[in-house]
Amino acid sequence: MPIRYILKQFILPPGSFLLLLLLAWWVRRRWPRLSFAGFVAGLVGLWLMSLPVVVEWSARVLEREPALAESEWPALASRVDAIVVLGGGRERDDPAWGEDQPASQALERLRYAARLARATGLPLLTTGGLHFGEPPSEAAIMAEVLQRDFGVAVRWQEGESRTTWENATYSARLLQPAGLRRVLLVTQASHMPRARWSFERAGFEVVTAPMGFLGVPNGRPLGGWLPEAKAVWQNGMLLNEAVGLFAYPLAYD
Repeated sequence: MPIRYILKQFILPPGSFLLLLLLAWWVRRRWPRLSFAGFVAGLVGLWLMSLPVVVEWSARVLEREPALAESEWPALASRVDAIVVLGGGRERDDPAWGEDQPASQALERLRYAARLARATGLPLLTTGGLHFGEPPSEAAIMAEVLQRDFGVAVRWQEGESRTTWENATYSARLLQPAGLRRVLLVTQASHMPRARWSFERAGFEVVTAPMGFLGVPNGRPLGGWLPEAKAVWQNGMLLNEAVGLFAYPLAYD
């Protein structure tokens, strides 16, 4: 298992808040005031991570690209050369299917990409490498689902990338030698700013097709101020994007 993955789970919430609570318990006798402060910070942090209203507010900051209106779809074939769908994870050995399947975010991207492909006739590229170093690649899994479940063929598969930056870099190696530099990028709205930045740095002209918006009214009782397990995961994903937006220019620019 990559060390980067392990470190990420402890550096980012909720892992960091759990470590803070553990540290507060550890020093409770030697430094009681520090222990109390750590306990309060960890508890408040976990509570905020569990609120749907925090998901809504955070997503509004990150979701900078507007949705692509359906009225714009007919003109896309003259504006771009290909549709690129970014990998969104995979689920291991689903007994119902007898094989690995795309994770929920990936399936959302595939559904949207399939509809765009049918409406425009544009060729598709799936990009996503080996999850924890084990085949099949995310790109291959997505291509199979697009063909089998949506009736849409995939022309290119980029199955080596592990990060959004590599999605862009390795996709460029497949498309740009053939003169294809204008892409329609499909990914979650919160992920789109980092994805667009990476693909533009790789030499592409990008038209964005964001989906999966979270910065909309949450519709929960009491305005989303009650803790919810799903919000912990969503807030974790949004925080990962916020960190990525800050770190990518430092690492790659």
